[in-house]
Amino acid sequence: MASDAAPRRLVWAGALLLGAGAYGAGAQGAGLGLGLASALAALAALGLIRHGLAAGRAAPPLEVPAGLPHDQAQLTARVLALESQLEHAPIALFRIDSAQRAEPLNANARRLLAPGRASDLEALRRTLAGLVPGRRSMVDVDTEQGVERALATASALTVEGQPQRLVALTPMENELAAEAMQAWQKLVHVLTHEIMNSLTPVASLSHSARDMVQGVRAGLPADIAGDLALALDAIGRRAASLTDFVSGYRALASVPEAAPQRVVVQEMFARLAALAAPAWQARGAGAGFRVEPESLELMADPGQLEQALVNLLQNAAEAGASQVTVSAKLARGGRLRIDVCDNGPGVPDEVIADIFTPFFSTKSKGSGIGLAMVRQLAHRNGGAVQYARSIGSGARFIITF
Repeated sequence: MASDAAPRRLVWAGALLLGAGAYGAGAQGAGLGLGLASALAALAALGLIRHGLAAGRAAPPLEVPAGLPHDQAQLTARVLALESQLEHAPIALFRIDSAQRAEPLNANARRLLAPGRASDLEALRRTLAGLVPGRRSMVDVDTEQGVERALATASALTVEGQPQRLVALTPMENELAAEAMQAWQKLVHVLTHEIMNSLTPVASLSHSARDMVQGVRAGLPADIAGDLALALDAIGRRAASLTDFVSGYRALASVPEAAPQRVVVQEMFARLAALAAPAWQARGAGAGFRVEPESLELMADPGQLEQALVNLLQNAAEAGASQVTVSAKLARGGRLRIDVCDNGPGVPDEVIADIFTPFFSTKSKGSGIGLAMVRQLAHRNGGAVQYARSIGSGARFIITF
């Protein structure tokens, strides 16, 4: 026969759930209600969410034990339902105990602390332990796939007389990138519109002026006629060059919506190899493509995805790389990941945060469109692109879907 401790725990859990519901109703707009999250953390601390605390272990089936009284069975079912919601919540939840130790409470939290995820686990734990309850802040998590940004919120609670905190990390990288790209699109659209409105008449008038000079050239001194023709020709060439330049940015602001279809990655890589390999071989360099497993597929716009990879290959070539490798595989959580790695000089640390920004380029003659277009195309197809520090030298760009 079960002791009275379990019913008392369940009664307290029920009270916590009622309080969580009241708090969550008054805290709309904060994502997951911190009151509800606090209740879940308290349940975890009481041992009612045992599997959520076991790092790296899969969640066991949740079933209500047979033979419980009706009221207790109902409450147990509610607790198990909350346990399941906690485990699969789309945010990472941690409990910070009185000793400032960070303990993962659900699958997303355990994944973040898994080997090969955060590159400095102790730094991440210190960051989590230092969060102040009641405040929101942006946290940068340095992972092997690059820096990922998350919105961090903390809530204070007391369990069996011990002060604790619940910390929630909500991934924001994709959302922030999408907002930034949308803002840049609007800016580029306005700028290109205004610039083109000014350039078009300049190009037209310079052409007309050249024709007029040709008509009266016989009556002008030779030196004046020559200077006029040279000046008008320079104006015409610059107007045409600027028109082409602005057209490139206009393409960035008008990327069409993706038309997803089944893409066999092996076949797409074969097309890219046929397109890129000759150019790399002509300069004494090499381009390799690898897929694991060969049956890998995804839903995407093949034209847009290929263009994104062509841009990354072009970026590697312009950086002076003598070898580039494009590989695709399944990553954690069933995500498809495409890596483009080269042995060039890589990207200086001080400019990594800017490389996907439109107009930004580290090359003297760069337009700042290539990588910005890669990010735009990746987002159009439900993916994300990041720059990651490569082992040794070179650059590594990662597109995940």
